[in-house]
Formats: sequence, structure tokens, C-alpha cells
Amino acid sequence: QVQLVESGGGLVQPGGSLTLSCVISGFTLDNYAIAWFRQAPGKGREGIACIGTIDGKYGDAAEGRFFISRDTMQNTAYLRIYNLKPEDTAAYYCAARGPSTNCGPRWVFDNDYNYWGQGTQVTVSS
Repeated sequence: QVQLVESGGGLVQPGGSLTLSCVISGFTLDNYAIAWFRQAPGKGREGIACIGTIDGKYGDAAEGRFFISRDTMQNTAYLRIYNLKPEDTAAYYCAARGPSTNCGPRWVFDNDYNYWGQGTQVTVSS
């Protein structure tokens, strides 16, 4: 059974940092591209970053403050966020697309992803 389980969200003050985790079971990271999306209340889903075996991509929302990585031994993907801003408040989701070794130009299209986690809430407020 395929599962993506996010964790690491919470309430953070502006300027703070977080590391979100996405633990994956049911397939290996080597065969899938993993992306992080976020969705703020009243807004559409927004692609933050994607990581595959042969490439990685960042969306405009990353702004040089979001960094995606993965640990194939732990079958886990990560999203590190620095200098958090109130506008980063959103539910953050990891998603998997595959089998695929690359993110490619279509990585921002959320309909292309086979599997999704349940999301983890990030709230940035003083």
C-alpha cells in the first residue's frame, strides 16, 4: 500500500525555519519524482519544488528560501524552509509522480501526480 505521510508543520514566528518530512512507503524514491505543493485558504495549490533522480526544480514561490532534498535510504523527502513569512501560511503536501526519474517541465501540474499525502499545516504568525 502506497502512503505518503508528512510531518514537521506547526506554528512558527516570522523569520523562523522549519523542516517538513515526507515518509514514503509502498515504492522507492529512485523510481518517482517527489514534489512539495502548498495551498493557502481560498487559494489554489502551488508548486514549491520537485526532486527526481536526475533533476530538481523550484517554483517561483521558493524564492531562494525553500530547499528540497531526499534520503533514499530512509525513503523520505524533505522541504527545508528558511526566513518564514506570514504569507507562507498554508497546508503543505508532498506528492509522487511516476515511475519517473525526472521532474521535467510539467512538475508544477498537480494533476500529473499519482499519490498525495494528507498534508501538514504551517502557520507563520507572531
